[in-house]
Amino acid sequence: MKQPKTHRVQVGTSTIEYELIYSKRKTLGIHVYPDTRVIVRAPLNSDFKFIETHVLSRAAWILKHQRQFREKPTLSAPPITRQYINGETFRYLGSTYTLQITVDRLERVQLDGTLLVASVRDVHNTKRIAALVDRWFRLQAERVFTERLAACFPRVESWGMKFPPMRIRDMKSRWGSCSSKGNVSLNLRLIHMPVDLIDYVVLHELCHLKELNHSPKFWKLMDRVLPDWRERRKRLNQTEI
Repeated sequence: MKQPKTHRVQVGTSTIEYELIYSKRKTLGIHVYPDTRVIVRAPLNSDFKFIETHVLSRAAWILKHQRQFREKPTLSAPPITRQYINGETFRYLGSTYTLQITVDRLERVQLDGTLLVASVRDVHNTKRIAALVDRWFRLQAERVFTERLAACFPRVESWGMKFPPMRIRDMKSRWGSCSSKGNVSLNLRLIHMPVDLIDYVVLHELCHLKELNHSPKFWKLMDRVLPDWRERRKRLNQTEI
């Protein structure tokens, strides 16, 4: 297999950079990833001029998908690898809490000032501590996200939409999504963010119930329901969790 190589094509004022990978395949494929990278996979011994012409013929499609990925709230980094030990910090609704592990026959997790207190029978059982802490965050997400969806929905209710079902998912690259069936999914990791940024993602997905794509109509809806959405999106993309 030939080593991947980066190429560029100019389309008007836009430059498309793509990574070309040759492999044992019969057809040429183009894929745009959430981080806007473009990967072109071509059969071995394919003529480069043919490949370049094909990329140019798909330029509008590539640029459209890159623009959509840039405009959609996306995660900039993978989740932190946790150890679930004393002194480790966790974010909840934008504030930072320090994990404190205590011995107790009644196993539970609760907030105490700036502490996230995990009470367990065995303080050395990190798997049990992890299960309790993760379950606590999921329960908080179910409660908070349900409240925020109910609080945000009146802003779009006049558009004639039904109150959407909500799912909580552990997504790798998106803060939220909306299906063509009208279902809203929110990333579990949003529970670490301030409430106003959770509202931004919720309203983003609610606007998708009216406009499924990122057309100018969609952004006009965002301007109507959340005039400062650009500032909130910037903060969301810059926040580390």
